[in-house]
Amino acid sequence: MATTIVSSALRGQRVVVGIYLIIVAFTGVAGYMTATVVGEVDPPRLLFLIELPPTPIGMAVFGAATIGLVLGVLLVAVTVVSDRFDDAEPGDTEASTPATEPATPADESTEATQETDAADEPTDTVDGPPDATDNSNTAE
Repeated sequence: MATTIVSSALRGQRVVVGIYLIIVAFTGVAGYMTATVVGEVDPPRLLFLIELPPTPIGMAVFGAATIGLVLGVLLVAVTVVSDRFDDAEPGDTEASTPATEPATPADESTEATQETDAADEPTDTVDGPPDATDNSNTAE
């Protein structure tokens, strides 16, 4: 059973890293295509410090490095937080399910239902002029 849990976690990490690499590669290709299609591109500055050439390779490096750095920092932060605060044990049902309140006895629940039904009935407590359509107060 422990092998299945570790295997499942390892497969999940592989999927996340695979998606990360696909996104980084895509932004590299997008940077390359941008420099190829657009005529004049201002030279990009990687981390606002390193000026890269406005060539297709320079734009590809800029795109891949920028997205790789931003997503990489977020991915590492999520991994650290999940490792540090994951207090659930495999097979531990108490940590994942909230405590339930005991059920009320049948006598109390029927009394509560009867009280709410009585409260829903309309009462005639308004002392105002009778309605024009109400003929019960008129004498003939």
